[in-house]
Amino acid sequence: MPGWIDTHCHLDAPEFARDIAAVRARAAEAGVRACVIPAIGVDGFARARALARRLGDAYALGIHPMYVAQAPDDGLERLDAALAESAHDPHLVAVGEIGLDLFVPELISGALRERQEWLLRGQLRLARRHGLPVLLHVRRSVDAVLRALREVGAVGGIAHAFSGSRQQADQLLDLGFRLGFGGAVTFERATRLRALARALPAHAIVMETDAPDIPPQWLYATARERAAGRPQGRNEPGELPRIGAVIAALRGVSPEDWAATTRANSCAVLPRLAALIGFGAEK
Repeated sequence: MPGWIDTHCHLDAPEFARDIAAVRARAAEAGVRACVIPAIGVDGFARARALARRLGDAYALGIHPMYVAQAPDDGLERLDAALAESAHDPHLVAVGEIGLDLFVPELISGALRERQEWLLRGQLRLARRHGLPVLLHVRRSVDAVLRALREVGAVGGIAHAFSGSRQQADQLLDLGFRLGFGGAVTFERATRLRALARALPAHAIVMETDAPDIPPQWLYATARERAAGRPQGRNEPGELPRIGAVIAALRGVSPEDWAATTRANSCAVLPRLAALIGFGAEK
């Protein structure tokens, strides 16, 4: 069954706890074939794994850079053990979400910046050891993450929610990465990001929602609108086909062709996902 792949979707988030079955059913009805659920910390490993198995989706295990303050001192050892435990689980497809966040002020310097760097390099080494690609968080940190990749050795994977320059994009592509595009590209004011989505080679892009975060333009409420009583719309994986259609229009291709292209890209960079969904055997 052809369809879209949501390569980054936090279905284990509290926002989905009360209606996860309905959320995933809406996504399936919209044409989303598979979601990748990245853990954000040690305490969430079991939850992400169990949910992916229950829904028939994929998952990744890692320690998110925005949660390094809460990460236990033995976090790398516990991640190593969890990856070994799930080594033969077909639903495990990557190490993630890992990376650096240089947007949150308290993470930019000092002890938490050092801890981010230490955890990133440690998790990259674990990805190499376990033969898995990575899901990278690169918010205002692409150059710093590139340094870490070159020091440790590139493992391939996805640069999630990419918003860097064309030069940075090309460097990641040269290291075997794909670039995740989602709701941010639906805003007309995002001119640089839309130009990048239009100009990058077709093999470079994979689709994602980052649900429940990064809502597309049609769900977003400004601060003024929220003050007037309009609620912020909850992003869901079911929004992915509409987001994908925006990029397809920018590139001058049909949504169906773009779904096929990005599905192939996702499976190329996440080989275990390809096996999970039977990519290559589809008619």
